[in-house]
Formats: sequence, C-alpha cells, structure tokens
Amino acid sequence: MPVIEAVATALPRYRLTQAEAKQLAARLFQSFHQAVDRYLSVFDHAAIDERYLCMPPEWYERDNPFSEKNRRFIDMACQLGKEAVDRCLAESGRSPADIDHVIVVTSTGIATPSLDAHLMNRLPFRRNIRRTPVWGLGCAGGVAGLTLACEWAQAFPRSRVLMVAIECCSLTFQRHDLSKRNLVAASLFADGAAAVLVAGDDAGAVGPRWLGSMSHTWEDSLDLMGWHVTDDGLEVVFSKQIPAFVRQYLLPVVKEFLQQHDLSGAAALRHVIAHPGGAKVLHALMEVLPMDPAAVAPSWRVLKRYGNMSSPTVLFVLKEVMQSGPKPGDCGLLLAMGPGFSVEQVLLAW
Repeated sequence: MPVIEAVATALPRYRLTQAEAKQLAARLFQSFHQAVDRYLSVFDHAAIDERYLCMPPEWYERDNPFSEKNRRFIDMACQLGKEAVDRCLAESGRSPADIDHVIVVTSTGIATPSLDAHLMNRLPFRRNIRRTPVWGLGCAGGVAGLTLACEWAQAFPRSRVLMVAIECCSLTFQRHDLSKRNLVAASLFADGAAAVLVAGDDAGAVGPRWLGSMSHTWEDSLDLMGWHVTDDGLEVVFSKQIPAFVRQYLLPVVKEFLQQHDLSGAAALRHVIAHPGGAKVLHALMEVLPMDPAAVAPSWRVLKRYGNMSSPTVLFVLKEVMQSGPKPGDCGLLLAMGPGFSVEQVLLAW
C-alpha cells in the first residue's frame, strides 16, 4: 500500500495572539454595531492562543474589494505553497524532478490558471507531470486530497504524489458582515499550508501506510457550511448546528469505516487525527467516539497554536503525530468534515 513519506507545513509572517484578534474584532465591528461587546466572548472560549495571518492587522481594517482580496490570495497561496513543498522535499531527500503528480487543494480564493500551474512556474518540476486542482471542500479538503494522492499512488506503484493544501481564510473576512457567524469565524480561522509526499509500493519509501479511505455526504445538509458569493467576496456559512449534527450523525459513519478494516471502534485507535474545526466540534467528537483523550490531544494542541486553517489543519496534526514516534502496529484515523455536509476519513498504520 502507499506510504506517507513526509509532511511539512508553512505559515505566513503575521502572528496574532487571541487577545490581539479580539481587540482587532472589537475595532472592526464597534463602529457598525454598538452591542458587539457581548459577542466578543467567543474569542475567550475558542481554545486558541495564537494564529498566523497573511496580512498585517491594519489591512483588515480597510475596505478591500474582492479583486484585491483574491489578488493577495494568489500571491500568498503561491508563496506558502512553495515554502511547504520545499520543506517537504527537503525532509524526504527528494527533488521536484522525482514528483509524478501534484494535487493542490484550496477553498479560500480563485485562480485560473490554478495554483498547481503557478507552483510549476516556481519549482523545477518535470513538464510532463500530472496536476489536479481541487476546490470547494473546505475543512475536509486535506483528508480528501490525501485520499486522491494515495489512490493515485496505489494505481501507479512507482509514482510519487505531492499533495498541497493551502488556505488564506483571513482574506475572505467580510468587514461589513455583522452576523454572529462572521464573528465566530473571525474567532477561529487562520492561514497556513501543508504538503504531503505520498509514495507507491515500488517507490522504495518508508512511512505510515495508507489502508483505505471513506467519504460520506449527508442528505439535505448543504446549508451547514460553505460560502455565499457576494459583491464583497466569499461570505462564510458556518451553522451553529454543526456540533449537534456531529453528535447525532457521525458515529455510524465512523463505525462503518472501521469495521471495513476489522477495527472494533475508536477505542482500538492509538491516534485520532481529527481536524480541529473548533472547540465545540472537538468536544462533540470526543463525546461521540469512545477513545482515550490522549488520542486526540494533538488536535487540541494544533488548534491552540494555529487556529483553524481549514484544509491544511489536519495535516499539521498528522505531522505532529508522525513526529511523536508512533509504535509499529499503531493505527491512526484522519477525519475531517466540510461543506456538503461531508466527512472524509483515512486510515493509516505504522
């Protein structure tokens, strides 16, 4: 089965503590909504200490049109993506010439030519590699992209596939959206990128093995998460019902996937590599899946240090787990939910 040869991450330059983020939100919203103070407590309960943004705080205090936001997105996404790829290849001892397929996942901006084409003009990849852009999966994109990479490597056992997840969530911020969901999103979301190198059976690589994947999309759940496209850009759709939805519907889907691989349940997993979509979502996940709290501790640490970066966040968790020294025979479940409403799962074994 394919193996994960390396994982690397990249962050933009502007670090913001949660207290600073709260102060920024107060300045942004106070001029439009005098009652904003009572909503700012969401920043205190987000379980986030700090995050990283693509632009300095004062940029977000200006009225930036969609064209400006998207121009910044392309510039920053290419910069972060290249940095993550450079680190991933250096860690694995590989070069761009060793890569057979590049998959780039994003949901926070629009680019045609797509970001993978931009990366091909910044890195010396072979001209004949395959490239696949993936757009619109939101927080589930990192796990879905990993599945695509592993399935390709399984079909072509001598190949190496590079999957890059890049998000600039902060650039989608809507300064004049006074909804509580926009304030909640501002308390959670951040920017970052991650790159994963996947190698087929005959490529001579070592690392955790991919055992399989499973996707599930629930019926009549389109309104839980996503974007509304407005004249000002991408307006967040982020339902307060998501934690309750997780409690009600997630467990049977996870059980089905684990049973396909002869695992009795989450308690059999040493590592639950969950996308930390927010404190309420992680708490709901822990209530639903009976597991050792230590199994999901890396997700809490990533949320605390980086916030929710959408698709790359779960790959930050995967990197931390891989660096922790898993024992041979350990199993790990990658899990992330996103617009659809969908859940993506990947099972790994060390």
